[in-house]
Amino acid sequence: MRLTRRAALATAASLLPLPTLLAQTAEPIRIGVLTDLAGPYRDVTGPTSVACVRQAVEEFTAQNPDIRVEVIVADHQNKPDVGINTVRQWFDQRGVDLVTDVGNSAIALGINPICVEKDRIHLNASAGTSDLTGRACTPNSLHWSYDTWCLSNTSGTALTRMGGDSWYFITADYAFGHAVERDTNRFIEAAGGKMIGASRYPFPQTTDFSAFLLQAQASRAKVLGLAMAGDDLINCVKQAQEFGLTRSMRLAAIIGSITGVVAAGLPTMQGMYIAETFWWDMDERTRAFTARVRSKLPANVWPNYVHAANYSGVLHYLKAVKEMGVARAKASGREVVAQMKRMPTDDDAFGRGTIREDGRKIHPAYLLQVKKPDESRYPGDVYTLAATVPGEQAFRPLSEGGCPMVRS
Repeated sequence: MRLTRRAALATAASLLPLPTLLAQTAEPIRIGVLTDLAGPYRDVTGPTSVACVRQAVEEFTAQNPDIRVEVIVADHQNKPDVGINTVRQWFDQRGVDLVTDVGNSAIALGINPICVEKDRIHLNASAGTSDLTGRACTPNSLHWSYDTWCLSNTSGTALTRMGGDSWYFITADYAFGHAVERDTNRFIEAAGGKMIGASRYPFPQTTDFSAFLLQAQASRAKVLGLAMAGDDLINCVKQAQEFGLTRSMRLAAIIGSITGVVAAGLPTMQGMYIAETFWWDMDERTRAFTARVRSKLPANVWPNYVHAANYSGVLHYLKAVKEMGVARAKASGREVVAQMKRMPTDDDAFGRGTIREDGRKIHPAYLLQVKKPDESRYPGDVYTLAATVPGEQAFRPLSEGGCPMVRS
């Protein structure tokens, strides 16, 4: 008797183990990485964020081959309308279950209500605004790695207590920059210092910071606070060196990272203070994670806390999916977020931690100082640890955020 192709396939399928058969027919988990692939935050988020998401997926699926995971990538171009429309299209047409990275605070705030409406997940790894766990918190959103409150607390408090009691800010003129300046000033004042002036520059059109730097120099402040990130930060620091500001002022990159330090070089960045929540050379686990993901990166690229957050957050999400089952996880993002909050976090990037009721991931923060060139012993050795802030002190108290989900 002649065996038809359809019959042969049916016979073969019947011989497969049930878990394997279900995995082949079930919808995959779809993760959307919304990031900056060509703009000023390309290096601080961008392709390295994508690589870290893929690293998490690769590690998880190696241990759980019955769960399929797809990664989709898009460039938001730092335009809220582009980012918001991309997320709507992902949810409506491509079946995306979780959006990660994001980066731009205006876009992050804009997609939060869409995630609630569609019951999908917003895992923010790179937008800085602390409003994401404050007035804008939702049961469908999580904020990983850092926020403006955390890094402002770390930098503003420590440096003011070290004698830097007068500050001048150069601030990116949009939600992220405003939040950094506002939050840092709070801690400066609490530590006995004061902000004596600020310049706000148009974002993302500015590359020449000379006028703002001259105003900062004329203020005679002891600390120059840089409420910016990405290429803006690198350009501003280079120009500050050219104007000789580092001879009279301490530079504090409130939201800086190793990405900018390596790109600008130690001769330019030496002495600068930077607050971070992940440092690749902190311990054996962070070094192990970095070694694995660097195989996917260009030479001399080191993951920063944003990149590490994409790895950590996605890995924890996939663990929750496994715990719940794919069908149930795809049915409700809100239920997955609740499951993620119930589970303790543990990974090679951030170690052990927890997720609070308001969606804030809790872990330590670090104040780091950039080494002089002759102090660096090997590639990527750029920091000296100046201070560690425990996780329970690093982030805004739950009672002060104004998150409507938090019971008073």
